[in-house]
Parts: sequence; C-alpha cells; structure tokens
Amino acid sequence: VQLQASGGGLVQAGGSLRLSCAVSGTSGRINVMGWYRQAPGKQRELVATIVGDRSRTHTDAVKGRFTIARDNAKNTVYLQMNSLKPEDTAVYYCAADRYYTPPAAHWGQGTLVTVSS
Repeated sequence: VQLQASGGGLVQAGGSLRLSCAVSGTSGRINVMGWYRQAPGKQRELVATIVGDRSRTHTDAVKGRFTIARDNAKNTVYLQMNSLKPEDTAVYYCAADRYYTPPAAHWGQGTLVTVSS
C-alpha cells in the first residue's frame, strides 16, 4: 500500500488549505484513514480519522476548523483546514489501516503546512 500526500504550503493565519492523500497498491478496502501532524520539537499527534465512509473524529484542537473526508472513487482522503492558526504549523502525515484505529499500518511521506501570523 502506498500513500501520497500533497497540498501543504505556506498560508496566512485565517486562511485555508486542503490536503490530499492518494492511496494505491491495494485491491481491498482500506477502512480506516487518518491524518497526523508533527510540529517542530513536539511528538506526532493524531488530528483526524475516518472509519468507513462517515464515522469521523477530530482532535479538540481542530474541531470546527478541520474536516476529514474521503472519495472512494478516487481512493483519496482529504483534510480540509480552515481558519488556520500559527500553531497548526507542522508536517502532516496521512496514515491508513485496513481495520484498526487509529491507523498506523501504512504512512505517507508527509507534507509541510506553515501558517504565518
């Protein structure tokens, strides 16, 4: 299973970005997808997960601002990030697992999000 993350960049506080994670190399359903992030000098943290098509969770720090979603036809999971804050600056990683949550079996390469104040 390969995960290819994209969509990071530099944005001003209050702006928006959408991260994408394309999944390939699997013929079976990847049931659990998620996004993690790791800020400089901090541990990696789970940001959001989606189980199946609709069961979503978001960490408290991003609730109401970030939304995880998936497009099964495109084998892609998204993280829509609105009202970005400087503290959202981090490398964002997508992860996948066929069955278990939080997902950790397969990882993408990370995409850098930088939010300027």
